[in-house]
Amino acid sequence: MNIAFSPCPNDTFVFHAWVHRLLEGAPELNVTYADIDKTNSWAARREGPEVMKISYAALPYVIDDYELIPCGGALGRGCGPLVLSKNGGADPSTLAGKTVAVPSDKSTAYLLFRLWAAQKIPEGPGKITVMPFHEIMPAVRDGKIDAGLVIHEARFTYKDYNLDKVADLGDWWEEDTGFPIPLGAIIARRSLGMKAPLTEWIRESVEFAWANPDASMDYVMEHAQEMSQEVARSHIDLYVNEFTRELGEDGYAAVESLLGRAADEGLIPAFDLQKLRD
Repeated sequence: MNIAFSPCPNDTFVFHAWVHRLLEGAPELNVTYADIDKTNSWAARREGPEVMKISYAALPYVIDDYELIPCGGALGRGCGPLVLSKNGGADPSTLAGKTVAVPSDKSTAYLLFRLWAAQKIPEGPGKITVMPFHEIMPAVRDGKIDAGLVIHEARFTYKDYNLDKVADLGDWWEEDTGFPIPLGAIIARRSLGMKAPLTEWIRESVEFAWANPDASMDYVMEHAQEMSQEVARSHIDLYVNEFTRELGEDGYAAVESLLGRAADEGLIPAFDLQKLRD
């Protein structure tokens, strides 16, 4: 079976057992490691592997052809994207008319930024530029851009770049809605017709990872893009949680809230929310 997910520690931790054929009865995986911007694009073009990790923000564009697998993704509390600036403090109004770099314009992070900015920056930011996420903090530090939207391990390292946190979009979302924040989703082609077994295999892989937390560390660090083991473990602890094992009613409600609200604001195409569960 062909699958694509990121080389980030949460994904390699989750899929380690399946990738290494430690699950009885699960098919062998052919893995493509790709950042979420690439998998979002592949899904939009109906290309790429049958199973992929994409952004929840990209799901409305592909929901007719791909089904949401209710485990293996990233959704939780205290794990949202950050808006950073240099010497900017925590006043969102300082971003009015400014240039902001984002890692993708089809990401959940960007969708949250748009919802947050509509509420907090009535004048609106200025230019939005898409930039690989690992280049954003250096660009803000060096004054090439005014602010950046960052994800993943950047929440642990942004102070190393002498940057200030303008907003934690996860905190804002939780305060505004009471829901956890949906980030990344596992999807499979509907034509594959394997939602039930895929859910079982991914859940078994998650549970194996939790039961054997050190077993995956060599694999995790092999793909961890030069981050320290301490940062990798913090990344896993933050992004792999009960919603990874089972989306559940709270998880579905969070996704429906995010995508329904974004559709109402005209930020994504409107669609039948029931398709998230079908």
